[in-house]
Amino acid sequence: MPAPHPLLQRLGADHAPALLAFERENRAYFAASVPDRGNAYFAEFDSRHAALLAEQATGACYFHVLVDEAGTVLGRVNLVDVAEGCAELGYRIARSAAGRGLATAAVREVCALAADAYGLTALRAVTTLDNTASLTVLTRTGFTPTGPTEVAGRPGTSFTRRLTL
Repeated sequence: MPAPHPLLQRLGADHAPALLAFERENRAYFAASVPDRGNAYFAEFDSRHAALLAEQATGACYFHVLVDEAGTVLGRVNLVDVAEGCAELGYRIARSAAGRGLATAAVREVCALAADAYGLTALRAVTTLDNTASLTVLTRTGFTPTGPTEVAGRPGTSFTRRLTL
């Protein structure tokens, strides 16, 4: 019997321990393709987590975690800088879960939530040119390249996706 599919859940206070473990375990893996969060992120994790939940409560952003049946965080999918019906999409998947289509499935699910539950009409995203996995996820989930950009000083591409309500 195949393993159950991971669940996408809205970030809550109870996710803090598993989320911190996810970030610690994957720190070097993520730093290879996106800027490192820095030591302060880990040292101040509890207060930062509380601040994210408070920000989420205002509707300025929507944070999600992808969890397995044991509650282990396998990924994050976030919508930030919500304004005028649009938000910026960001996501990261654990090294141990990469290459299984989880990012594509989670991004598709968040796109549906963005339209249906959050009332958004468009999403933006950026990635570096050398992040083949992220470029593939964005293309597979209906994002359209809109032009060159820089991501932490590295060449990248901007994307947009229109959402239907």
